[in-house]
Amino acid sequence: MSNLHKVFTNTVTNMKFVQAKPIDINKIYEGKAMITETDAEGIITYANRNFLEFNAFERKELVGLPHSILRHPDMPKGVFRAMWKIISQKKVWRGYVKNMCRDGTYYWALVYIQPKLDENGDIIGYIANRRDAYPDAIKDVEEKYTALKGDEHMDDEYFMRTELYHGEDVACYG
Repeated sequence: MSNLHKVFTNTVTNMKFVQAKPIDINKIYEGKAMITETDAEGIITYANRNFLEFNAFERKELVGLPHSILRHPDMPKGVFRAMWKIISQKKVWRGYVKNMCRDGTYYWALVYIQPKLDENGDIIGYIANRRDAYPDAIKDVEEKYTALKGDEHMDDEYFMRTELYHGEDVACYG
């Protein structure tokens, strides 16, 4: 199989899921709140109804899959390296992401990810909230992402510019 057909194993059901081949159809994101939660390793533990419907997944098949099931191959790896670095430091990450739906269509979203902390301040997972991407910004982001797609750009400082500082008030559970 080519790298466009990644196979993922659901950690809850042990079922295999083959990621769709990307198709060049931009699905219009209508701004309804789409929220997902993962465990500390990025395995989906929750997805709200809007997310499931828009991405054409059933809850029972999506919960237990790695969040990277949604990663469009156009996305540079450096975006996700920076994201993990930022959120693992208990900070909020904000960035533009081109996600791929179950059928291979795609959409752009402005994503905010923050860690969920337990009563001891340890990371127990992450919450991602999506909003409409600013149309004027998408063109610029696409050009920049295309220029920085190769592995040689994994640590480009551009990717770290998505960090937000919100103090210590990230989600705490306990």
